[in-house]
Amino acid sequence: MYHKIVEELKDKKVAILGFGVEGKSTYNFIRKYLPNQIITIIDKNDVSTLEMLQNDNNIDFVMGDDYLNNLDIYDLIIKSPGITFKDIETSNIREKITSQLELLLKYYKNNVIGITGTKGKSTTSTLLYEVLKSQRENVFLLGNIGNPTLDDIDKFNDDSILVVEMSSHQLEFINTSPHYGVILNLFQDHLDHAGSVNHYHDCKMNMFKYQTFSDIGVYCLDNDTLADKIKDNSYFCSLYKFTDNSKLVDDKTIYIEDDYIVFNGEKLYNINDERKLLGIHNLKNIMVVLLFSKLFNLDLNKTIETINSFKGLSHRMENIGTFNSITYYSDTIATIPEATIAAINSLKRVNTLIFGGMDRGIDYNDFIEFLNKCDVENIICMPTTGMVIGKKLNNNKNIYFVETLEEAVSIAAKVTKKDMICLLSPAAPSYEYYKNFLEKGYAYQNIVKNHYK
Repeated sequence: MYHKIVEELKDKKVAILGFGVEGKSTYNFIRKYLPNQIITIIDKNDVSTLEMLQNDNNIDFVMGDDYLNNLDIYDLIIKSPGITFKDIETSNIREKITSQLELLLKYYKNNVIGITGTKGKSTTSTLLYEVLKSQRENVFLLGNIGNPTLDDIDKFNDDSILVVEMSSHQLEFINTSPHYGVILNLFQDHLDHAGSVNHYHDCKMNMFKYQTFSDIGVYCLDNDTLADKIKDNSYFCSLYKFTDNSKLVDDKTIYIEDDYIVFNGEKLYNINDERKLLGIHNLKNIMVVLLFSKLFNLDLNKTIETINSFKGLSHRMENIGTFNSITYYSDTIATIPEATIAAINSLKRVNTLIFGGMDRGIDYNDFIEFLNKCDVENIICMPTTGMVIGKKLNNNKNIYFVETLEEAVSIAAKVTKKDMICLLSPAAPSYEYYKNFLEKGYAYQNIVKNHYK
């Protein structure tokens, strides 16, 4: 069906808005099927010198600080997720805006399992993909996980299963929801892009907004913000729920009871099984995967085998090694306080916490209260949020203020008790000092290993 996308783009005045990973993917797709069509590349940065564009004479460029002006002159604007319209009136161009995700959903909706949530979407998407791939053919993992949806679109067929991780940025301007939609949770995040908590949450809820009676939505009953959104809106899809509260069940709820994950009276999974995904938050991710195992009539034993062998993703409560009887964990994916709280609760033996990052205007009052009450003895505070929060913590904690990860690791090596854990879990984004959470995580890993050489 990808040829229908080509027909939609053909002979139109098309602009690619944003020329990062997804923008480049969009360009490659257009050039593969429409090599001579004139397109405009719009980006704040000067991308005209990129090697991939040097032999293309059918490109116009709009660059610089005013790159978002005059968007109304185009027939179709293929927007990259990272571009924000927070301070721009879009009513005059709303119908012109599309994206890789919207194009995928428009023509492959029934093949798509969409997964979003403030936290857990990468882990859940990848685990579900691994489970499906082990038992079905033509399974693809796409989207925010790092695989642009148009890259392999010529490989899809009517039977393909497309597991797509969807960010709020990607969901913001869609007009089509997937056949299967999952919302794991809603917390405060991405206020720099969305402008407000409500708008950020509304972008996530687009997962269900355009679903019909034949579609399936899955959400967490335990997340109050998400549950309230469901109550306050009318969604037409068939809604399934997951919860750790066995008192909130019906025939469309998967839940935990007596150490088992249960669905429709059937015990699916013993939560005491040895597995590599730790914590109640990961049990909820597993519940989603088990639900889809039932919906797709998969072999339960094979599903459980894949779940228990799944190692998780990098820098998500990742054990990077034990040195001098101190075990170091990297959890740089924790860009909100709720994720750091979950990591501390899951790992149990955290004696030292390293945290802090970019200030997005998120409320940290509950996080401060948690740190004051938890068993973590040593708290190492880094810019920018750490410097503010650290001054509000109780005197019964050992508080350290540092500027660099090297300083943080040096202190942690001295103060962390033997046979305990030092956890890097920022509770904030890493953008002020690092490109992303992965760069920060690998830097931490190298600093720790070099410290003990």
